Amino acid sequence: MKKILIVEDDTAFAVMLKTWLAKKGYDIKSAANVADAESVMKSERFDIILTDMRLPDYDGTELLDWINKTGYDTDTIVMTGYADISNAVTCMKMGAKDYITKPIEPEALLSKIESCNGGERGPKAYAKTKPHSPQDSGEDSGFVIGSSPAAKKMHEHIRLVAPTNISVLIHGESGTGKEHLAKLIHKMSSRKDKPYIAVDCGAIPKDLAGSEFFGHKKGSFTGALSDKKGAFAEANGGTLFLDEVGNLSYEVQVQLLRAIQERKIRPIGTNTEIEVDIRLIAATNENLKDAIKDGSFREDLYHRLNGFCLEVPALRDQKEDLGAYVDFFIKEANEDLGKNLKGVSQQVEDIFIRYNWPGNIRELKNIIMRSAILATGDFITVNELPESMKDPDKTEDLSLHKKEEEKQSIIKALEIAGNNKSKAAQLLNIDRKTLYNKIKQYGIND
Repeated sequence: MKKILIVEDDTAFAVMLKTWLAKKGYDIKSAANVADAESVMKSERFDIILTDMRLPDYDGTELLDWINKTGYDTDTIVMTGYADISNAVTCMKMGAKDYITKPIEPEALLSKIESCNGGERGPKAYAKTKPHSPQDSGEDSGFVIGSSPAAKKMHEHIRLVAPTNISVLIHGESGTGKEHLAKLIHKMSSRKDKPYIAVDCGAIPKDLAGSEFFGHKKGSFTGALSDKKGAFAEANGGTLFLDEVGNLSYEVQVQLLRAIQERKIRPIGTNTEIEVDIRLIAATNENLKDAIKDGSFREDLYHRLNGFCLEVPALRDQKEDLGAYVDFFIKEANEDLGKNLKGVSQQVEDIFIRYNWPGNIRELKNIIMRSAILATGDFITVNELPESMKDPDKTEDLSLHKKEEEKQSIIKALEIAGNNKSKAAQLLNIDRKTLYNKIKQYGIND
């Protein structure tokens, strides 16, 4: 029999929960504040802690902090009002298993309790709750939800932050699917029926950034042949996704910050301000904190964008999910190419496991598609793989001299530029994003 401790200062509500959960076969105790809860937990073992976010002495984060410090092994579900969802997100980052908003729907609470500690119920026999699927949460089914710890953590964070209006900064390497995750957050939000507008910040010329973001009036500058709605106006009521936000020039960052702070925009060539209501999601593969240090990214803009940071794991860090991704892309290839492939050979599977996947999921998808085109049998074999994958060590040896030359060029450019990465990138004739990737690749220390 699972033991649950209810931490709730509303006595009537606590009694109601206690009675209802007891009827479902659980052993229930209650406490009215954090101090009482800690006292009870010192002498008894509970499988689940069901705690209110706001309590007379402390809030739910204090109880979670105590649980973490003492190493108390339990699952925690936080009860919170909708206005305090941001605090619930904080609790999740501290290790809470889940959260539920008030007023509480009994069956929804029961489902969350069942998902704790292996999903077992009390002694009575009840029908199992159906497993989570993308459609249940309004998620896009065209994507793999991995089962590795890293993937589970990421998707749990998405589930928590999506219903809020908190700005999200998605950080991950190139090819990890950051834009897809931004769409996923939008589709799981209350804005899902409103516009989703994506802007590639790395592709906007500095001189046209104001027009792209805020729009312009016909004739306001050379080439303005008609009125244009900017991305902010197009996304009004919905979600604006800023991809590779680290590539924005400093001047454009100033304009963007003002629009975000004031929630108003002024199209170029007009004196009229337009109020906008948008949810911001930004993505980057750069370390923006380093960009702040070298003066190329505004710290105040960073904090505006980073309401919640979503870390996207690299494919090499979730090898447990590799098989699921392969199956998914094989299915896609079959549909796109009119093939009937059953999978990959054991030799290919072994190569995939050993490979480091520098291009992440995008690279895997491209390799599956390319190999599927070449495949003549039921399975993708090693014959269809790129040469670099068949013998990655050999390929690396051939390019070792070239890589060492590139590394030394980067070190020299950084020295000349006084370690200013923006200036070093200009000297090397590459963009700042590429420079950051190369610095990371070669392990060049600042």
